[in-house]
Parts: sequence; structure tokens; C-alpha cells
Amino acid sequence: MARRPNYNHERRERDRAKSAKRAARAEVKKQKANERKGILPEGEEPVSPDVEPTAGDTDTGDPTADDGSNSDDAKT
Repeated sequence: MARRPNYNHERRERDRAKSAKRAARAEVKKQKANERKGILPEGEEPVSPDVEPTAGDTDTGDPTADDGSNSDDAKT
């Protein structure tokens, strides 16, 4: 025997799922907009780009810089 349809319940379930999906999309959209604007989420501290390197960090980002660790020199 087939089940009796409950249209109101099924419609409420579809609407609930749809609104949850919309809320999730809106939250992602809001986060992306805040990232573009430079607004951080609550509880996070900004990372300063002008942080000085530590004593062990000698990488300057320049691939042509000679830091003495060239593997070609060790072969000769």
C-alpha cells in the first residue's frame, strides 16, 4: 500500500533546506567581502607584513642571492 502524501510537511522540509542553503551561501559571501575589505573575523589578529625575520630565517626571497647553500659548489 502506498503512503499517504503529506504535502504541507514536505513543502516545509524543502523550504527549510532551501533557507539553510541560502544562509550558508550568504555567510560565505559575507566572509569573502570582508576579506576583500580587510576586515578580520572576530578573535583573529592581523598579520603584519613588515615582520622582521628570526635569526634562523635567512631566506630573502631573492633566488639570485648567494646564501652559501648552493649544491653545485659542493660537487667540485
